Amino acid sequence: MKRWTTILTLFLVILILHFSCRKTQNYSIIPEIKYKDFILDDTTDLLGNKGLVGQISFEFVDGDGDIGLMQPDDSIGPDDTLYYNMFFTLFAVIDGEITKPELKQPLNYRIPYIKPESQDPTVKGIIKVDFLYFSFPYDTISYDFFIRDRKKHDSNIESSPFFILPPVE
Repeated sequence: MKRWTTILTLFLVILILHFSCRKTQNYSIIPEIKYKDFILDDTTDLLGNKGLVGQISFEFVDGDGDIGLMQPDDSIGPDDTLYYNMFFTLFAVIDGEITKPELKQPLNYRIPYIKPESQDPTVKGIIKVDFLYFSFPYDTISYDFFIRDRKKHDSNIESSPFFILPPVE
């Protein structure tokens, strides 16, 4: 009886160890992104102006976990190539043709520093970016976008579908 208890205990320990050791999946050190969705809502600014806020979200994964940038010091400004790590290109339908309109400011953003939470350096998650549309001149738009990690690896370029923006009332 004691022998069967020992064998059963040993078998259970081996079984638990076998199933508790998960094989880590290896991801590329080049970030990969995938478009998820776009949500559009009404908004009002502090002055009472009505507009729209669009939130685009996408999934990301980076095998070496070097996504995001630390807060910039005073020597790095928005014109520096190290200031931004998320880049969007706007496309609009104008007179039935898809065009890339000239913008006053580029659609560049900063992903904050992300630190892997375990020994596995891989980081993955969902990034959401808000776009505000107040007196926006286009009614049908789309975005191309990509991210850049700290080692300057650019992700794949993802494209959103075209969205029809309702008139702001």
